[in-house]
Amino acid sequence: MTPTELFENFSYLTDWEDKYRYLIELGDNLPPFDESDKVDSNKVDGCMSQVWFVHRKEGAKYFFNATSDAHIVRGLEAILLILINGKTAQEIQSLDIASDFRRLGLEEHLSPTRRNGFFSMIDRIKEMAK
Repeated sequence: MTPTELFENFSYLTDWEDKYRYLIELGDNLPPFDESDKVDSNKVDGCMSQVWFVHRKEGAKYFFNATSDAHIVRGLEAILLILINGKTAQEIQSLDIASDFRRLGLEEHLSPTRRNGFFSMIDRIKEMAK
């Protein structure tokens, strides 16, 4: 899925319950995450849930995978992967993911701790893509 398709799909959902279900569906469709990658060095600090990110680099482009023990967090991870996968370090550093998050209409529906965790994931991704 492309970022454009993600924004279009969310724009069709006017009710928070529909967005919530779609967010969980996105998380359910994350690629499998290798259990051996669930180590402290791949864990994201600052999240209430258990969150892990791994990445690989192909040429100048970065590709990430993620998982969590929480459905809603896996959905947030899926959104991040759609926005960042296949981008260069410079492109990742310059993304305004906070603006994208607001555009999807998620900010006002997540608890402050979930929002903080989401931004901790963004910080981790940007750190990994240096």
